[in-house]
Amino acid sequence: MDWMQAEAPSLEDVEELSRVCFAELPPEFRELAGDITFMVQDFPDDSVVGYMELETPFEILGLFHGPDLASQDQGHGAEPTMIFIYRRPILDYWAENADSLGAIIRHVLIHEIGHHFGMSDEAMEAIEARD
Repeated sequence: MDWMQAEAPSLEDVEELSRVCFAELPPEFRELAGDITFMVQDFPDDSVVGYMELETPFEILGLFHGPDLASQDQGHGAEPTMIFIYRRPILDYWAENADSLGAIIRHVLIHEIGHHFGMSDEAMEAIEARD
């Protein structure tokens, strides 16, 4: 890699990496989210910061937004399924840890989907352990 020419991943780069990471998750796990839209932003908006009671927008790496399984099963799934990926907090986390950027985004996706659908930490860890 030519570090003299290297640039931080753009919003589009992070979106593409998110799609690749999502496509590599186990099929049964991806099916929980259904059709999904990735919204990559530099930071969460003020409403998310307020609702989540964050001290700083760097405290959150991603956020799942969409219907839960009960709503989907009852045909109330008109609300779009989206995962917000927050680029700057992810890049900050990447700079401070030994994980690859892909591993961090994969972790965010697993935890956002898993928490939304009520999965246990153990179940999410098992998915993360799978290659």
